[in-house]
Amino acid sequence: MKPFLLPPLLLLLNLTDCSAIQRLSEIGRAPAMTPTADPTLDPSWRRVSMPLPPAIPLPDESASLWHTGSRAFFKDQRASKVGDLITVVVNVADQALLNNNTTAQRKAADGMGMPNFFGLEGQIPKMLGAAANAGSLVSTNSANSNVATGQIQRNESINLRLAGVVTQVLPNGNMVVAARQEIRVNAELRELRVSGVVQPADIASDNTISHDRMAEARISYGGRGTLTDLQNSRYGQQIMDIVLPF
Repeated sequence: MKPFLLPPLLLLLNLTDCSAIQRLSEIGRAPAMTPTADPTLDPSWRRVSMPLPPAIPLPDESASLWHTGSRAFFKDQRASKVGDLITVVVNVADQALLNNNTTAQRKAADGMGMPNFFGLEGQIPKMLGAAANAGSLVSTNSANSNVATGQIQRNESINLRLAGVVTQVLPNGNMVVAARQEIRVNAELRELRVSGVVQPADIASDNTISHDRMAEARISYGGRGTLTDLQNSRYGQQIMDIVLPF
């Protein structure tokens, strides 16, 4: 290989990341769906460490039909152990409307003169010229007007229901939940990801948990495919947007 060809090839390799290579491999066919797997095996998965209250020993009541910490006489069907399934309900409806109107006006006028100055005011026209008047040596005026109008309007609505799995039970009983779902329609692959920490008391009787009951919640709704490629800027355009100062 000729030496002068190395810099362009190195630049091409740097600009071509794994996602670009994957899209090139999917030319002419729909995006491939990833197989179902243990979420803890994902390279981005990290064990969660949260502040915990002090442990309180429970009394031994072997002769009682009611166990301390139980919520019912019958077996609770809600998620409680690692590997249990739980349905995460995401219902986001945010609306924001901000209107700002600003009007500012300012006028100023200043004047300075020396009509009498120990009899020396007559010498001013001789020093500054015949047009100089001792009674009005300096006169300034200014005017400023500013009108501004701003408006921000945002509407976001996300309604999702997806099943997750308990990946970790913390010493205080709280559970780490991870949910992932993929939906492929024609050549577009939608990826849904939700993760967070929940407490058993917030899990409903139908084994569902709302996203606003999750601590450290991470909700991602994205995808890849033909439509996503059309909406994303090309690598060259992204580089120019970052590098160019104008």
